[in-house]
Amino acid sequence: MMRNTMAHRRTELYSLLGELPAREREVTVRTLAVEERPTYVLEKLELDLNGIEPVPAYFVRPRRSSGQFPAVLYNHGHWDDYGMGKREMIEGRQGMATPPYAEFLAGLGVCALSIDAWVFGERAGRTEMDLLKEMLWKGQVLWGMMVYDSLRAADYLRSRPEVDAARVGTLGMSMGSSMAQWVAALDERIKVSVDICCLTDYQALIDAGNLKGHGIYYYVPSLLKHFTAAGINELIAPRAHLSLAGNRDPLTPPAGLDRIDSELKRVYASTGHPERWKLLRYEQGHQETQRMREEIRGFLVEHL
Repeated sequence: MMRNTMAHRRTELYSLLGELPAREREVTVRTLAVEERPTYVLEKLELDLNGIEPVPAYFVRPRRSSGQFPAVLYNHGHWDDYGMGKREMIEGRQGMATPPYAEFLAGLGVCALSIDAWVFGERAGRTEMDLLKEMLWKGQVLWGMMVYDSLRAADYLRSRPEVDAARVGTLGMSMGSSMAQWVAALDERIKVSVDICCLTDYQALIDAGNLKGHGIYYYVPSLLKHFTAAGINELIAPRAHLSLAGNRDPLTPPAGLDRIDSELKRVYASTGHPERWKLLRYEQGHQETQRMREEIRGFLVEHL
């Protein structure tokens, strides 16, 4: 009964994302370059995920060439830096721990894929606001189109011959944290979800008067009529879910973290796997520290 209810709720959540391309359409790939890095092999790709515009992507695999690996869909952040996009996985950025995630994950024996979200990286050009307005006219939702691309990227990742399709997780910080939550909620094949600094209770954000803190992409029409943030994250249960947050981060008001944590503890306990939900809070703002990175390392090693 619970499984049927969660499937219904996933369908309901997906329905809020506007008019989307078909989920079953074929994903095709063009390899642009292959580079040997000290600890991994980098493939520069162009994916056809949506049939509307090509999606540049980076795929990273450990240099050991035989066998299958677990894999992570890495979701880049926003940071008001539209030029960075998927390069965040390769280069890292100020405000995040080191090394960059491509090197970090390859060191764990994990493959990784990162795509440029709409209006970021090689898809930059149109402004976020212009694209949002155009999409609304067409019956689309910007966040919905972003989520769609990420879901299809996860499909592609599972199809890779180097990847163990039963061991695919998703991870990200800031906007990438929100994406990790939504992808894991909507795709029950995701085994592990790690979100950094964006577990935001929507009502708490309203109460704090900080709706301006999140980009315009973040706002989905009618979402609050159907879901709380906890309600979205419940759809990840009973799969492993690590969340890391700063108590002084204005994007994640502490009262909201309390509320989400309480609800998810109840949900995970009801599944018989209370140990698979973990919220770690730090006396800091919107940043990933080395201490947080070590927690992520342990969680991925244990669950992925």
